[in-house]
Amino acid sequence: MAKESMKAREVKRAKMVEKYAEKRAKLKADGDWVGLQKLPRNSSKVRLHNRCKLTGRPKGYMRQFGISRINFREMASEGLIPGVKKASW
Repeated sequence: MAKESMKAREVKRAKMVEKYAEKRAKLKADGDWVGLQKLPRNSSKVRLHNRCKLTGRPKGYMRQFGISRINFREMASEGLIPGVKKASW
């Protein structure tokens, strides 16, 4: 389970990325690299980190489902994910 402070930091970064997305796109299109450098670092989309929606785990994230591999496996074993069969894991 991730710390609440880490989850809150990710939410804050996501809001900042959304806030500056249009401005960043305009500066990139104009080629204004100095103006781009003056924006906050956390406003870059690259600095976002994918986290499991259920536990907040940053590693083993499965993008297609939005959860970590551990939660995916547990849910698949319980039959909560349609179309997934337990093979040999």
